[in-house]
Formats: sequence, C-alpha cells, structure tokens
Amino acid sequence: MVNIAQLEKERVASNEKSLPNVGDKVRVHVSISEGKRTRIQKFEGLVIALSKGGIRSTFTVRKESLGVGVERIFPVYSPLVKKVDILARHKVRRAKLYYMRELRGKKARLKEIRGFKKKK
Repeated sequence: MVNIAQLEKERVASNEKSLPNVGDKVRVHVSISEGKRTRIQKFEGLVIALSKGGIRSTFTVRKESLGVGVERIFPVYSPLVKKVDILARHKVRRAKLYYMRELRGKKARLKEIRGFKKKK
C-alpha cells in the first residue's frame, strides 16, 4: 500500500517552487477562466502569512484596494498560480503579520531591506 505522505513528498520534490517570505511585496500571476477564455490576473500585495504543509502549503497576500483591505490565499503548488514575482523584501520580526489589518497610512509602513535585487 502506498503511503500518502510518501506521495506528497515525491510530488513536492519534483515540483520545486520557492515560497516567498513573510514581509515580501509580491506580484502573483493567477490564471482565471471566464467562460471559454482564460487570462492571467495579477494580484500585488504584502505576504502576511505562510502556512507550510508540504503540498498543501499556502501564502496569504494582502493589499488595499480603494480603501478596502483585500486578502487572498494562494496555494503554492496550484497549477493556476503561474508565477510569483518578489518586488521587495521588508524587515519583519513576526511570523504572521495579522496586525497589519488594523494599520492605515504611515503606520502600515515596513522597513525595506536595501540590497535586494529583483529577479527578471
């Protein structure tokens, strides 16, 4: 009998994807299907949480859109997530940045790490 944990470990090893860190500003390219058409939608925001669980790993991205906070949870190994661009890295001292939900304006700023090079 095949062990489910063994299957997940093999799938993760064959599908090498790197997780963004908490505090990273990212742009996630997601495939959206509308009727017969498919298109790529970009979602740009701050990674506020990671959930590591092998093939079930997810990361939560938060952005402000017209004064309303929007959060999306993306599975790392989903075939719908086409690409994750890391735009900037910020210095954070917490594993979860849920406190950012209450902060507005200048209080919501994070200190950016200087020597970060964007991958092209």
